[in-house]
Amino acid sequence: MNLEQTHELRRWWDLAVAPVQAEGLRLAVELGVLDALFEPAGAATLAQRLQLHPVGTAHLLELLWSMGVLEREGHGRDHDEGQVDDDGATDDKPTYRLEAGVRTYLGHGSELSCAKAWLFRLRSMRGFVDSLGEHVRHGPGVPKLPLSADHGPSGGAAQWAAAARVQIAQEQRAVTAPAAVEVMARLPEFQRAQRLLDLGGGPGLVAIALAERRPDLQGVVFDFPETVAVAAENIMARGLGHRLSTRGGSLAADDIGSDHDLIWCSSVLHFVPDIESALRKILAALRPGGVLVAVHAELPEEQGGARSVVPWYLPLRMLGRHVTHEGELAAAMARVGFVRIEQFASGQFPMAVQQVVVARREVP
Repeated sequence: MNLEQTHELRRWWDLAVAPVQAEGLRLAVELGVLDALFEPAGAATLAQRLQLHPVGTAHLLELLWSMGVLEREGHGRDHDEGQVDDDGATDDKPTYRLEAGVRTYLGHGSELSCAKAWLFRLRSMRGFVDSLGEHVRHGPGVPKLPLSADHGPSGGAAQWAAAARVQIAQEQRAVTAPAAVEVMARLPEFQRAQRLLDLGGGPGLVAIALAERRPDLQGVVFDFPETVAVAAENIMARGLGHRLSTRGGSLAADDIGSDHDLIWCSSVLHFVPDIESALRKILAALRPGGVLVAVHAELPEEQGGARSVVPWYLPLRMLGRHVTHEGELAAAMARVGFVRIEQFASGQFPMAVQQVVVARREVP
């Protein structure tokens, strides 16, 4: 036995303690601990400021430090022993400050904050954990209805619009929109494109980012009526109302326009009733030579890649949504008539690696 090596059991024990870490981060976000640590502070000062218990706060800060959420400077006495200074105050060493990535993405004061988006993901996954046993024992329940204004991924139209206003907007602003700009920069067609369709565009921040990159680009954000109302607000706020518009409807049932040069479609095809029918409709909406960029998670064949994709997308499969195996989406595009299909993986998304599939409508 090599006493310096990590025991093989550690990976399973790490799984058992992961809920403690998730709960610690949840408390740090919801209690304002992260926002309070934009400037360094110790446990006693922080507890007094947030009206928390100093010993419990010290334990939480140490947990967050162990997770890489916080950086620590100095060493303090054992708070478990309840030691106090001569003036009766608890020891305020060590001090803690936010790690750089946390400052950017989890502080409410950051322009790129995804704190509410992370809380939403945590609540969603905890809800599915409670139903996994029932799923294994008895199989899928009643299949979910096809995605519609009355039944969106987060519930009905009002809930879906609320999600677009807050957590989806946070993820688009911090992650999806910058990734879309980078993907489009790889495509020579982007520099010549005149008409963009942001399909299932939610709050419209992808279309906004692309329009700001290309001053002569016109575009439409397509989503449920209640959701595109949010997109319209964002478009007007950025002064792009003369170039970007919105259209409310369902991909399965309503017109999505025609003669588009580019269609951006991210995580939409998981929810359609039939993928190939949706792809035919998208193909028909492109002008000859037009380009579809579809960004979706697919199930990898290799265990290493599956480690993040399978857990994140198991809830969709439990609900009867589409999560294709790697390469199946590109194959479906070829079957319906797309040509010059390319595919590459991108890790620039917080949940799991996404497959970026670029496909074109043939020029006669």
